[in-house]
Amino acid sequence: MAVTLKEVAERAGVSRSAVSRTFTEGASVSARTRAKVEKAAAELGYSPNALASSLTTGRTKLIGLVSDNFHNPLFLEVFDLFTRGLQDRGLRPLLVNLSNETDPENSIRMLRQYSVDGVIVASSTLPPSFAEGFKTAGVPVVHSFGRFSTSPNVHVVGIDNVACGRMAAEALMARGYRRVAFLGGPETATSTQDRARGFFGALREHPEVEVSMSYASAYSFDAGRVEMIKLLMADPAEAYFCGDDVLSVGALSAIREAGLRVPEDIGVIGLNDMEMAGWQNIDLTTIRQPIAEIINASIELVVGTIEQPDRHPETRLFPCRVVERGTLRPLVG
Repeated sequence: MAVTLKEVAERAGVSRSAVSRTFTEGASVSARTRAKVEKAAAELGYSPNALASSLTTGRTKLIGLVSDNFHNPLFLEVFDLFTRGLQDRGLRPLLVNLSNETDPENSIRMLRQYSVDGVIVASSTLPPSFAEGFKTAGVPVVHSFGRFSTSPNVHVVGIDNVACGRMAAEALMARGYRRVAFLGGPETATSTQDRARGFFGALREHPEVEVSMSYASAYSFDAGRVEMIKLLMADPAEAYFCGDDVLSVGALSAIREAGLRVPEDIGVIGLNDMEMAGWQNIDLTTIRQPIAEIINASIELVVGTIEQPDRHPETRLFPCRVVERGTLRPLVG
């Protein structure tokens, strides 16, 4: 049976309230009493009840982690880093799968039932209004991988997707491609829109280059593969900027199944640098998104907002870079 607070108090020779205060963050207890209680607790193998503690402090230490793309392998890395980062800070993650929902009301209702202290929305496809719904409901919130804004209504941590689109265009121009294309994720996704804007904006400076675009139905392997099969039936471009690594892997599968070589016949550049992008059989040239840095900053901001609810919203952007592998032809010159 579990050791009780009463048993620890008896072993330490103190009151039960003294034991409770010892294990309550910020509570007043003398160093001598704390030492006696911690010694007794260690001898008995006592662990404080987190749920009981939350009734005393008014804090559950639960952080809702909300996402809408569980099919993308990148989010295995995201969830791993988020959960470990929260746990290392004494916090507990509560994972919420949106399953294609775009209205925050259901998530707000669910997370309120668990009395979460804060929420991290981890999505590059949801609009800013989704995270703002939590703020309106009085829940401290951070939008990770959210859309850049100079005057955000909630904390946003991520990358400049427009700049990444430009970076992809410049990488293709530096390799001498003259017929290029953007293969994006869902057209309604803010990340897709911004990456396309940066890509086509940069290519306006190269009128000699032929440019086209298409959109996959989701950020998924199957969606990337299906869209590339359609493109190959017409007149494919020399190189594609796929707005996500998992789309790129699906596109590579279709290209190779059609008997074409990468990068000799068609080049591909992705975005994210998920772990499998570096696998030998994929070897994807991509733009690296610094996932760990984004997650650490998101956790720091949500903790800071819990402590200071009126903290002014800020945007934190992290720089990206091209990771050279084997799916684009060599640089010209």
